[in-house]
Amino acid sequence: MPIRLLSPEVASQIAAGEVIERPASVVKELIENSLDASARAVTVTVQDAGRKRIEVADDGKGIPAPELELAVSRHATSKLARADQLFSIGTLGFRGEALASIGSVSRLTITSRVADAASGARLRVEGGINGKLEMVGAPVGTVVRVEDLFYNVPARLKFLKTDVTERRAIDGLLTRYALAYPNVRFKLTEDKNTTLQTSGDGNRRAILAAFYGVEVAKQMLEVTAEEEGVRLTGFISPVALTRSNRKDITFFVNGRWVSDTPLTTALLQAYHTLLMVGRYPMAALFLEIRPEDVDVNVHPAKAEVRFRNQDRVFSFVQRAARRTLLAYAPVPSVAPVLWGGASRPVESRQVGLDWSMAGQQLSVNSDQSSVTSSDALQSEIVNPKSKIENLPLMRLIGQIGQTYIVAEGPDGLYLIDQHAAHERVLFEKLMAQYDQKKIPSQSLLTPVVVQLPPQSAKLLNDQLTILHHFGFEVEEFGGNSFQVRAIPSLFAGADPASALRALVEDFEEDESPLQSEVEAKVAGRVCKRLAVKAGQTLSTEEQRALLSDLESCESPRTCPHGRPTMIHLSVDMLERQFGRRGAR
Repeated sequence: MPIRLLSPEVASQIAAGEVIERPASVVKELIENSLDASARAVTVTVQDAGRKRIEVADDGKGIPAPELELAVSRHATSKLARADQLFSIGTLGFRGEALASIGSVSRLTITSRVADAASGARLRVEGGINGKLEMVGAPVGTVVRVEDLFYNVPARLKFLKTDVTERRAIDGLLTRYALAYPNVRFKLTEDKNTTLQTSGDGNRRAILAAFYGVEVAKQMLEVTAEEEGVRLTGFISPVALTRSNRKDITFFVNGRWVSDTPLTTALLQAYHTLLMVGRYPMAALFLEIRPEDVDVNVHPAKAEVRFRNQDRVFSFVQRAARRTLLAYAPVPSVAPVLWGGASRPVESRQVGLDWSMAGQQLSVNSDQSSVTSSDALQSEIVNPKSKIENLPLMRLIGQIGQTYIVAEGPDGLYLIDQHAAHERVLFEKLMAQYDQKKIPSQSLLTPVVVQLPPQSAKLLNDQLTILHHFGFEVEEFGGNSFQVRAIPSLFAGADPASALRALVEDFEEDESPLQSEVEAKVAGRVCKRLAVKAGQTLSTEEQRALLSDLESCESPRTCPHGRPTMIHLSVDMLERQFGRRGAR
């Protein structure tokens, strides 16, 4: 095939593919334009998850009518004039590609008016082709309407995810920008339902409360640090408030939302030794640095940045977060346990977790099956009787580090992870009740209202029927709030809000809450959240009851997610380690 120049239409669609990946990409580019125009109010309207219509209206400076056609042209921008300005960019946009890219893959209508103009102007663009400029009445500011996104690129349309997933991406985007710009009023309406609205009064903690609930907002720790031209502000969660993934870690650099792995790693290093494996903090952090010390021109979507002195920046973020953690929540000291010494007083813990149901010892022998894959929960619900394993009767010795239970068996020593073991016990009891369709509920004396972020509220709303089958009574309570009226009796006394949040926090972006085997995943999430934690002191009676319950489980050697519950140190191995059988 001979070499030829691409047509302007094909070139525009290729360029659009780098900038506009999904409806959330359109929303991001348009609200960044609004913020660059000094808007104080931004209203986003979405229909059919952005496939049919996206509209972003602002009260910013507007675009003069003579410049409106130029604004939708490729590489046309008011934010950059010379090449050397690329290394000191102070605006969110600068490439001059957003409107042109959107217009090439949709039917775009832009209406704008500047303050000193008697009327506004309107321009329609369809598939990259401009219509006729019209003079119309309009308020000061800009309204961009995007209809039939990817109508002329059907291959890209097929790669969009489900409506639930695409709406979650838009919700998450608006949530982040509302936190980054608390002085701007944001409003998001999806299919005639207002899912997000902020006051623009500058109070970031109030915005946190609107998104995550008052209790979560109260717990968040405020970060304020500055040194050598770098400033960090925002909020991080205490060690007691965690998530199962990193999706609630947000970084803004000079007002720009970035997806930067090294910055996230620096934050996680601040929590080193403080969090349980597989748990991650929540964070909304805003880094301000001299524009000349950061390069934002490394990614078409402007999602990545490069720092001139990255080691200094990452070290600064780590130190600032660590100082905040230690200042607000000092690391508790754990006194060593003397074997045979006086027992320590039992610390307060959640009440109501069932420790008394010690089942009979199983007598069916089978080889140990190690389950480490992400399909562990699915295999349990598909064939729950396929992995019956026998544990020997064990004699309790004690607890180490408020995390592990030590027990003696006829063939050696067992170290048991109390969290994983209790998670297994709760899971099997709950699934046994579910299989028999006899999950008793306990009504709460006072219903608990739980506030969730918009994207989490949608996921939970899709699971209400399944929750009812598990003994939960949950109903919508307006906005993104839900009222918990009853919980399974097995978890009586536990925190209903924690149980509810556990149901939605582990879903990945492309996961459907109504897929097959979702029952086991729901049960696994609740049990993981409500099981006793590492660092929690258990009384001798509780330790014995946990061992007894674990012995009666059908799959006692792993938690429902595939993590081992115990480590076995055989007598033979101990004798070799102590040189009683000679070196090998």
